[in-house]
Amino acid sequence: MIYLRKAVLTDLSKIINIIEEARIFLGKSGSDQWQDGYPEQSNITDDIAKGQGYILVVDDEVAAYSAIITGEEPAYTKITDGAWSNDNKDYVTVHRIAFSDNFRGHALTKFLFSNIFTLMNARGYQDFRVDTHEMNAIMQHVFEREGFVKRGIVVFDGVRLAYQREL
Repeated sequence: MIYLRKAVLTDLSKIINIIEEARIFLGKSGSDQWQDGYPEQSNITDDIAKGQGYILVVDDEVAAYSAIITGEEPAYTKITDGAWSNDNKDYVTVHRIAFSDNFRGHALTKFLFSNIFTLMNARGYQDFRVDTHEMNAIMQHVFEREGFVKRGIVVFDGVRLAYQREL
């Protein structure tokens, strides 16, 4: 069984382990994304406290983590080399997407985004925004496969490629 649920503090050690595995994976791929300590444990505990941290569970194991944030993302206000498709200030931003090494390569991002779209669309959201490092070709491919369109460049933990999907 695969499902998405809100993370709780008892999930924290598993989430931190997943973040560390992702950090190593990104570093080995040549990217400097997440190599400076971000995201920190405090980012994750803050996500959980705000009800924005989510885990993807596969057969009772924590397979992935992401933060699902609604409202305006301050880092997305200024976009260069392009533009968002609308002036909407109340959208969904998905940050800190990370998969456990045990589940990487199993095409679970399809389940992750399908669940996010379903959950947030039921709450009235149709505008979704994400970003990634220019060296993170895997995530760029995932975003494009999931229907996101590259919109420009934003600054979030460094210069990032910005993507948007409207349902």
